[in-house]
Amino acid sequence: MARRLWGSRWGAAAASLAVGLGLGAGLAGSSRRPERWPLPLPGVPVASAAAAPLLPPVPAAAGAEQPWPVAKYGLPGVAQVRARGSYVLCYDPRSRSALWVLERLSAAGSRAASSSSSPTADRAACDFREDESVHEYHRASNADYRGSGFDRGHLAAAANHKGSQQAMSDTFYLSNVAPQNPHLNQNAWNNLEKYCRSLTKYNENVYVCTGPLFLPRMEADGKMYVKYQVIGKNHVAVPTHFFKVLILEKPSGELELRSYVMPNCPVDEKLPLERFLVPIESIERASGLLFVPNILKRTSNLKAITAGSKT
Repeated sequence: MARRLWGSRWGAAAASLAVGLGLGAGLAGSSRRPERWPLPLPGVPVASAAAAPLLPPVPAAAGAEQPWPVAKYGLPGVAQVRARGSYVLCYDPRSRSALWVLERLSAAGSRAASSSSSPTADRAACDFREDESVHEYHRASNADYRGSGFDRGHLAAAANHKGSQQAMSDTFYLSNVAPQNPHLNQNAWNNLEKYCRSLTKYNENVYVCTGPLFLPRMEADGKMYVKYQVIGKNHVAVPTHFFKVLILEKPSGELELRSYVMPNCPVDEKLPLERFLVPIESIERASGLLFVPNILKRTSNLKAITAGSKT
């Protein structure tokens, strides 16, 4: 069904979360914008705590007056947002991967990438590499993935950025990668990525936000636990699930929201993608991010697509 969101609550939150979490479990068994971003973003995902007043920056100059004495020796950590030509990401130093990665796909970009008059980026010329903008304590290396049994799964897909060699190359930073089941990466997840690109034929812009989830699961003792594997000497976290949130700018001016979750395990690629649609609030609750409140600051003309929608 399709639902319009007008700034109100969306029914029973607990039930929505159960739908989102239950889907993954069942399938497993079966604000300043970055200067280089080309267009205004309908809603950059932020941690829910970002609703609190922003702290003033700590002066870097020696001897400068501190705005709050407790930060005399600096802050041990702040949000790590990085803007590259093809995407923006927020890095999670604990998991050695991104919390979220945001891209903008457009019909014009797709046409440029497929045009015979303009060269298409060569994937074979791209190599996975460490992101040296991340502290060496907190970044993944190729050695972490070697022999792990997991693919280096792109969050911002390389094929989304064929129009520029640099743009495609930027997707190969390991900060834009998470350990992904090979069967999932090469089949069902790949189908979802292709679907995202196909939507540019019918929409002005397609904003794609992708990230990992670490969802709880009930164990034999009847209690819920969050358990996940880590790989390599850097202990790169293996997500239990992945999400993809799509914000579609329709020619009519309406915004359409689609949100998907897939478990990080083999998934039958013949299953229709509609089977992986979940309520957006289930992703917001599970990830600690917010999408809808940010979008509603720009427009109230928003339609959320859920399983069974007529589109």
